[in-house]
Amino acid sequence: MGNARRTIWPCILLLLLVTGSSYSTGDHAPGPKSKLPALPAFTFPPARVQASPYLEPVVTTDSPTAVIHFRRAGNLILIKAKADTTEGYFILDTGAPYLVLNMTYFRDYPAAAEMEGVQGGITGATHSLNPTKVARLALGPFTYHQMEADRIQLGHIEDNKGVKILGLLGMRLFVRFEMIIDYANNLIHLHLIGKKESKTYRNGMLKDEAAYTTYPIVVREDKIMVKATFGNKTLTFIIDTGAESNVIDSRLPNAILETIRVNRRVKLTGNGGQKVDALYGDLSNLKIGNSNFANLPVLVTNLEKMCSAYNTNCLDGMLGFDFLSQHKIGFNFVSRKMYIWK
Repeated sequence: MGNARRTIWPCILLLLLVTGSSYSTGDHAPGPKSKLPALPAFTFPPARVQASPYLEPVVTTDSPTAVIHFRRAGNLILIKAKADTTEGYFILDTGAPYLVLNMTYFRDYPAAAEMEGVQGGITGATHSLNPTKVARLALGPFTYHQMEADRIQLGHIEDNKGVKILGLLGMRLFVRFEMIIDYANNLIHLHLIGKKESKTYRNGMLKDEAAYTTYPIVVREDKIMVKATFGNKTLTFIIDTGAESNVIDSRLPNAILETIRVNRRVKLTGNGGQKVDALYGDLSNLKIGNSNFANLPVLVTNLEKMCSAYNTNCLDGMLGFDFLSQHKIGFNFVSRKMYIWK
């Protein structure tokens, strides 16, 4: 990998931890003379995110298709996998770029290279990425070979959820897959898309086109992005299975913020264990494509630092569990499509 400076961004796990004092707005959302109170900005490292030095992983399998059962820890998806000889639960986290290991269980692994860097989280930045390498990562019938990984402390998540967490399965692991998440039945349908079927593959669940809606997505720098609209304004959201709640930027126009019915304050904790306050409420009339998503639960906080930490345009928020779990949802990361069942 060589020496480099790298950032895990933007949100390796957004945990909704503590409900604080309520924030009453009466019977109406805040009006023009009653703006949402200012909140602390997310803290990201000052350097812009650089392209990941990690290559696309080598994957082998006896079967390109698998149905994997998952369990839940709060609103997080836990998948059983095996890193070399260590087997246990990993969090499915499309907000993380690649494989991330819990330092507690992999501290004896040799460092792959010296690397100056920070892990950028929703509530702050923590130094020391401690990169290493896993010879084999087994996930269902799929085996990843010579997987490069970062190591961070995840003890605060284990303490909060009461479960042993070996690490995070990030976006880079699934770039050649179709993934369908069925929250109602705790199932993930995975298909490793071969080169010859990249333009033709369709899961059997997609035969009835009237049963679901298709939306375009962008996969950039190991992040899933989707465009949404509110009135005549276009918004850009990251889709993050490691975020327990949706997030929206408190700097958006009043015409958007005034539709949020805020009902309480909450505390967030990020991957470094730091906590910040935010507001929690419901957003009305958000559209993706031609579909309306009414009364979408959102956290409201300042995303200013996200702009300086990202190479491209500013992002207006993240879509996490409260969005993903409403319907059966699927992603084809090869054809860059998202499917939401009606």
